[in-house]
Amino acid sequence: MKNPENNQQISSENQILVYLENVSKRFLSAWIFQNLSLEIKPCTKQAILGSNGSGKSTLLQLIAGFQTPTRGNISFNVNGKQIENEFQYQQLSISAPYLELIEEFSFYESIVHQQQFKSFLPGLSVDEIIDISELGKQNALKPIRVCSSGMKQRMKLTLSMLADCPLLLLDEPCSNLDKRATEWYSRIISTYCSQKTIVVCSNDQQDEFSFCNEIIDIEKFKKNYV
Repeated sequence: MKNPENNQQISSENQILVYLENVSKRFLSAWIFQNLSLEIKPCTKQAILGSNGSGKSTLLQLIAGFQTPTRGNISFNVNGKQIENEFQYQQLSISAPYLELIEEFSFYESIVHQQQFKSFLPGLSVDEIIDISELGKQNALKPIRVCSSGMKQRMKLTLSMLADCPLLLLDEPCSNLDKRATEWYSRIISTYCSQKTIVVCSNDQQDEFSFCNEIIDIEKFKKNYV
């Protein structure tokens, strides 16, 4: 039987360290990258840059636990406590193009649904989350399937950025966003995510990672394959 204490959510105000030790990932006979070691420190904002197909999204999925490394290890440490692999998902939220919303739901229903599994930042009600998204109450009640790609992207970002998790993973966050929505994204990062540890994957679109203080070039881990 699992210890109930291990199943508790950890607030985004807590300190998370993520260690990647000699992580390598292979798809069939081709190595995507090899021997990637990285320490993601608490409250740092890191951008992973590289061309299409360079392995940025794969790396983010490894950190999120969606995939497992071919070699190497990824570990989470929160407030000096090692987090078991099966509970690491509780410490992170993610927005990515390959993650789909439940299109039969409305955005309002998506917020309520997420609350059953992962809390939002303290003090935020469903109505306040909708207000922060700037989508409007009318759009929040529509089935997601009838919403535009830009609206869906803003919904994904809202759900991930306002989750009460110390680690935020963003894959091409400004895809399908117009200038006004991109400015909204920057405001939400500044207002609500300053205490989070953030990793952003980008094709070098400056608006996506202008707030980052560290840059990781994934291309350097694609050389000297064995």
